[in-house]
Amino acid sequence: MKAIFIPFNQALKERLIDLLDRMNVRGFTLWDEVQGRGNHTGEPHYGNHAWPTLNSALLTVVPDDRANDLLAQLRTLDLENQAQGLHAFMWDIEKAI
Repeated sequence: MKAIFIPFNQALKERLIDLLDRMNVRGFTLWDEVQGRGNHTGEPHYGNHAWPTLNSALLTVVPDDRANDLLAQLRTLDLENQAQGLHAFMWDIEKAI
């Protein structure tokens, strides 16, 4: 199994959840308001007067054979919405209960 952590601009929330639904990815954990900034470009998302936007973050665990397809779809969503910002990080899950 693979864990995929997805920090994203809150503006993408509905599109991201729609993508998960289309890919039949049911389980996830969502954090609605997280702060952050990209490592190369883009504005910080701090939720304050100077930088009012915020991010959200989502964590899902998917079978190995579906993980690369999900990453490819996330890349497409990001490219279609470059001004918003979306990242995805994947790692192995050794055990789960």
